[in-house]
Amino acid sequence: MDTGQVQIETNRKHMDEKPVTTSMAEEFGLIGTIAEDDEIQVEPESSDSDDEVVPKKKKKKIVANGDFDSNFTFVDQASGEGVWNMDIALQFAKKKVHSTSLDEKIAKLRKQQKKEKEKQDKSEQAEKDEEEDDDKDEEEEQETEEESSESEEEVIADQVKVKQKKKKKKKKSQQEDDTEGEKINFSESIDTFDETLTFQDMNLSRPLLKALSMMKFDKPTPIQSATIPVALLGKDICACAVTGSGKTGAFMLPVLERLLYKPKTAPVTRVLVVVPTRELAVQVHQVGRQLAQFTNVEISLSAGGLDIKAQEAALRLGPDVVIATPGRLIDHLHNAPNFNLQSIEILILDEADRMLDEYFAEQMKEVIRLCSRTRQTMLFSATMTDEVKDLAAVSLNNPVKVFVNDSTDVAYNLRQEFVRIRPNREGDREAIVAALVKRTFHDHVIVFIQTKKQAHRMHIVLGLLGIKVGELHGNLSQLQRLEALKKFKSEEIDVLLATDLAARGLDIQGIKTVINFTMPNTIKHYIHRVGRTARAGKSGRSITLVGEQERKYLKEIVKKARNPVKSRVIPQEVITKYRTKITKMEKDIVEVMRLEQEEKEMRISELQVNKAQKMIEHQSEIMSRPKRTWFQTHQERMQEKTALSLGKFSMLPSNSAKKKKVFTADDRANFEIEKASAYQAREAKRSRKPKRIRAIQEEEDRSQKPSKKKKKPGSKSNFEKELTNTSRRAVKKFRAGPSREERKEYANKKKQPVKKFKSKSRYKRK
Repeated sequence: MDTGQVQIETNRKHMDEKPVTTSMAEEFGLIGTIAEDDEIQVEPESSDSDDEVVPKKKKKKIVANGDFDSNFTFVDQASGEGVWNMDIALQFAKKKVHSTSLDEKIAKLRKQQKKEKEKQDKSEQAEKDEEEDDDKDEEEEQETEEESSESEEEVIADQVKVKQKKKKKKKKSQQEDDTEGEKINFSESIDTFDETLTFQDMNLSRPLLKALSMMKFDKPTPIQSATIPVALLGKDICACAVTGSGKTGAFMLPVLERLLYKPKTAPVTRVLVVVPTRELAVQVHQVGRQLAQFTNVEISLSAGGLDIKAQEAALRLGPDVVIATPGRLIDHLHNAPNFNLQSIEILILDEADRMLDEYFAEQMKEVIRLCSRTRQTMLFSATMTDEVKDLAAVSLNNPVKVFVNDSTDVAYNLRQEFVRIRPNREGDREAIVAALVKRTFHDHVIVFIQTKKQAHRMHIVLGLLGIKVGELHGNLSQLQRLEALKKFKSEEIDVLLATDLAARGLDIQGIKTVINFTMPNTIKHYIHRVGRTARAGKSGRSITLVGEQERKYLKEIVKKARNPVKSRVIPQEVITKYRTKITKMEKDIVEVMRLEQEEKEMRISELQVNKAQKMIEHQSEIMSRPKRTWFQTHQERMQEKTALSLGKFSMLPSNSAKKKKVFTADDRANFEIEKASAYQAREAKRSRKPKRIRAIQEEEDRSQKPSKKKKKPGSKSNFEKELTNTSRRAVKKFRAGPSREERKEYANKKKQPVKKFKSKSRYKRK
C-alpha cells in the first residue's frame, strides 16, 4: 500500500473517533466544528465606520424534480454544433403569459398615482417648512379656499325642471295609425284583458302551476292573460306589449301545456324559439327550464359562443324545445346530419322586430324557408315595425292581434329625464356621464353607448375615477360577456357599460337608472333601452344626453309621454371639473390601451403556435373533416355587407334576380324522397286525429274492402229513382203490377238456390 493511502486511512480513523476541531480542519483544508476549548473572536455590535455592511440576500434553493435528463450535455452555440429543437420551442410557447384583466391594470395605475401623489405631498410639505411663517399662513388660506370650492361643487345639486308639451296638430300621426292596420287582415283583435283571470282559470296542468308557485308568479300579467288562452287554441299570434311585461311566460306556458300531451313514441323537436342575442337566449332557456322543472319536457340551447359539439350532441337526441340564435341555428341545419325543422309545429320569434330588420333579414328568410309549412307561428315584441307586419301578412294564417299596449309606450313607472348638450360642447358627454355616476347615481346603473370603442374607453375612464365598472359588447368573448352580466347581477360592479346588445329582452332585477350616452337612432331603440328599468311594476329612471341634432327625437318622445318629462341641468362648474380630470388622465388611458394591445399580440402568437402544432400532429384527421357550409356563398355574404353598409336594400342577394338552379340527378331523387316523406307525415297526422262520434258504429274494414262498383257523385239507386219518378208511364206500371213475362221470369229464377240469385229486378232492394 502506498504511503499516501496509508495516510488517508489513518485520517479516516481519527475522524471517526473524535470530532474534527478547527486546528485539525486547518491541516486538511476543511471547515470544522467549534470545540469547548476554542476561542472565538466576537466583533463589536456597533461600528464607528459610516459604511455599514449590507447583508446579502439568501439564494433560494432549487428543488430538483424528476424531469431532469441525465444525458443532458452543454453545447457551445457559438460553434454552430447546436441544433434548434421544435419540441422545446413549442413547450416554451405553450407557457401562457399571465394576462391581467383591465380592472387589474387600472388598479395598478391608481396605486402608482397614489404613490406619486404622496411623494409630491412630502416634497411640497418640505418646501413649505423652509419658507417663512407669513408665507405659510397665506398658502393655508388659499388651500382652504380651494377645498371649500371643491366641496361646494360636490354639494351643488342638479336642477330638474318639468318639460312641457308643445301642442301640435295630430293629423299626421292619426293617419299613420290608421294605415298601420291595413297591411294585415287579422281574424281577431284583442286590446283588453280580464283582470280577474288567474293561472288556475286557464286550466293549466298541475306541474306548471307548481312551477309558477315556486317562481312566485301569483297573477298573470296583461299580456299573459290575453295571449295564453288564444295560444292554447293553436292560433297564430302577433303580440305587442311593453318591455318587462312577461312576454317569455306568455309564449312558454302554452307551449309547455301542449307538450305535456305529446305522443311519446319517438323524440322529435316540435317547438323552435328564435331570439336575436346570445344573452337573451340564455335567459329564455333559464326561464323555460324553471317552468318545466316538474315535467318531462326537454329544452335545449343552441347559441353562438358556446361549444358547438355539445350542442350537436344535444340536438341529436331530439329535444322538445330548441331555443336558438339565427346564425348558430343555420349552421346546425346545414352541417348537423340528423337535425332539421320539418317536424316543427310551433315557431316563436321573440323580439320579432329585431329579428326581421336588415341585419337578420337573410338569415330569418332561410330559417322560415326550412320550417314546416303546417305550423303555428307567434311573433312577440315591444315595438312593431313595418318589417314585422310584412312578415305577418305573408307567413301568418288568420293571425290574432294582441296589442295590450301601444307599440310606442314606455313603462308607466318610468321617470324620463334629459340633459341638453349645448352647441360646440359635444366633448362634455364623458364628463357629464362621469359626474352623474360619481355624484348622484352610485349603483345599479346601465350606461348605453353607441359604439364598442367608446364603451371600452369609458370603462377605463370610470375605472380610473374609482368606480366599479364592467362592459358588455360584441368585441368580448362569450365567457367575458356572461361573466360581466353575472357580476352586475351579484352587485360586484355598480355600473355596466353596454351597447344595444343588452337592450333586448334582458331582465336584470334591481336596475335603478338607465343613462343614454347619445340618443338612439330610432324611437324603437330608445323604448327598448329604457325598458331595462321600471320592469314588472317597479319604478325606474332614464337619463338621456341630447344634442342639437337629436332634438327631433326628443320632441316625439315628449309628445307621446304619458307622464311629464323632466329636464336635468348639471352645474357648469361640475362639468369643467370632471373634464379637467379626464384630460389629466389621458396618459394613463393611452398606457392601459398599450398594455392591452401587447397582451393581445402575445395571445394571438400563442394561438398561431398552438394551431401550427396541431396541424403537424393531426394533419390527416383535420384535413379529412368535412368543411362546414353556409346557406350563402362568400360572394353573397360580401354583397350583403356592402348593401347594409350603404343602406341599399335592393342590392341584397334575396332581392336581386337569382339564377335558376341546375338540378342534378341526386337533387331530383332527394326531391322525390322528400315528397314521399312529407305525404307519410301528413297521413300519420291525419290518423292521429280523433274520429267523429256517431250514433251507429261504422264498419271498421270499410277502407280495406271497397265496393266493386263505384257510384258516381250525385247518382241514385234504381229504387230511389222509381220511388221519386212521378211520370205517367211509371204510375201506370205500379198500378197494373208486373207483366206476365216478368212473373214467369221471376218464378223460374225463384226455383234456383238463393245464394246464386243475382237478379237486378226492380223489386229487389239493395
